[in-house]
Amino acid sequence: MFKRDGKKDPELFQNVSEGLKKLYRTKLFPLEDTYRFHDFHSPALEDADFDNKPMVLLVGQYSTGKTTFIRHLMEQDFPGMRIGPEPTTDSFIAVMHGEQEGLIPGNALVVDPKKPFRKLNAFGNAFLNRFVCAQMPNAVLESISIIDTPGILSGEKQRISRGYDFAAVLEWFAERVDRIILLFDAHKLDISDEFSEVIRALKNHEDKMRVVLNKADQIGTQQLMRVYGALMWSLGKIVGTPEVIRVYIGSFWAQPLLVPDNRKLFEAEEQDLFKDIQGLPRNAALRKLNDLIKRARLAKVHAYIISSLKKEMPNMFGKENKKKELIANLGEIYARIEKEHQISPGDFPKLAKMQEILANQDFSKFQAVKPKLLEAVEDMLANDIAKLMTLVRQEEAAMPSQAVQGGAFEGTMNGPFGHGYGEGAGEGIDELEWVVARDKPTYDEIFYTLSPVNGKVSGAMAKKEMVKSKLPNTVLGKIWKLADVDKDGFLDDEEFALANHLIKVKLEGHELPTDLPEHLIPPSKRGHAE
Repeated sequence: MFKRDGKKDPELFQNVSEGLKKLYRTKLFPLEDTYRFHDFHSPALEDADFDNKPMVLLVGQYSTGKTTFIRHLMEQDFPGMRIGPEPTTDSFIAVMHGEQEGLIPGNALVVDPKKPFRKLNAFGNAFLNRFVCAQMPNAVLESISIIDTPGILSGEKQRISRGYDFAAVLEWFAERVDRIILLFDAHKLDISDEFSEVIRALKNHEDKMRVVLNKADQIGTQQLMRVYGALMWSLGKIVGTPEVIRVYIGSFWAQPLLVPDNRKLFEAEEQDLFKDIQGLPRNAALRKLNDLIKRARLAKVHAYIISSLKKEMPNMFGKENKKKELIANLGEIYARIEKEHQISPGDFPKLAKMQEILANQDFSKFQAVKPKLLEAVEDMLANDIAKLMTLVRQEEAAMPSQAVQGGAFEGTMNGPFGHGYGEGAGEGIDELEWVVARDKPTYDEIFYTLSPVNGKVSGAMAKKEMVKSKLPNTVLGKIWKLADVDKDGFLDDEEFALANHLIKVKLEGHELPTDLPEHLIPPSKRGHAE
């Protein structure tokens, strides 16, 4: 489909997943293939990468509660699960939904076209012997899959004994998952060398990262503040981004709290983390789109680097020496490409890693620049992605509210144990008596000093009293609107008491409701409240 000016119309797609697959196969893959992108950065994507459920990757040192965290979310043991204070999980375990409960070993997993793990065979047998899929029927797993990872230890010995590139495997997963959760133990907060290295390997995926400061119920408030401060300081040094990563503090398991002082904080934090995880299915298409854009930008830069190296190579003699010289001067080549093509420095691959891979490559097999391939990717980024973006929004609007259900996610919705139930504006929700009546005698004393006319005080009179709370006018305006139940511009004694009750709610640090809850409506107004 062409327009008159010769420019192609953006592709038309039935749905986001199909659109992503088609764009990748027709526009991005040819560029990746020509410039051997897969040897340098990341294996080619397959259909399963676009179709799979959102995945959550758990990373942390041993005994930070990763496996317990998964068990807590699902409220069920999973096959292959081992929990203990010593390093117990020595494998990567993909916990996924399946009708039958059981374990699938790594070598069988990487030949299954329906699973998004086929390209992991590149890491060899040492890794595949340490990779399993635990399948089971569970409501939580109907919406997401969870990847448990081996506990990270410190010291050189651990790195050597693994027999595969641990950081590279994590990077592979990081590229494909929707959320990376780093777990820390509030009781023993030390970040080992290998953990620092792992966090650095996840460098380009900070947008997917969340941090959980687990086992926070083992220490008191004062110590918890110090631990939190120390964690933020350490992370700031390793992650090196100006944005602060969101840290959730709590005790993510179903046992009684050891130090219950911070119960309210833990409840609020768990609620926030659950909301974040529950939103993953809804945002999955957007995440895949975002990852494809990231990949396309890297593939474009990679093509410029490879074609520049090809251009510099002599036709006949001195190839080996020229290759060494080019690798040594790769930083200058980066700078030249950056300037020539107006590319952001953040889009370039890591210099040291690129030099290391280039040392083992045959430069004579590199391709010269092919403008058509680059134009196809440019066109994809400029036009097709915008079209898909619109489709993402339409799909989201058409879907029923997609959220992770089951397991611990149900507990937050049952009965009076949702966060904030019966607190603040919700206080007295289950009581027969109007909750405001408890303090009404005190409020009545103030009311009668304001010289009410026909049993009511005007806005000007009420304001004099209400501003004593030192709350901003915007908040007091909202309180007035909620308290003037009959909307007559005056407050009677019940409405005045209600206004004072809402001021108290706000001063105690709770949020005001958007609309007045039924249990707060004064008894005499319950017939005619709008």
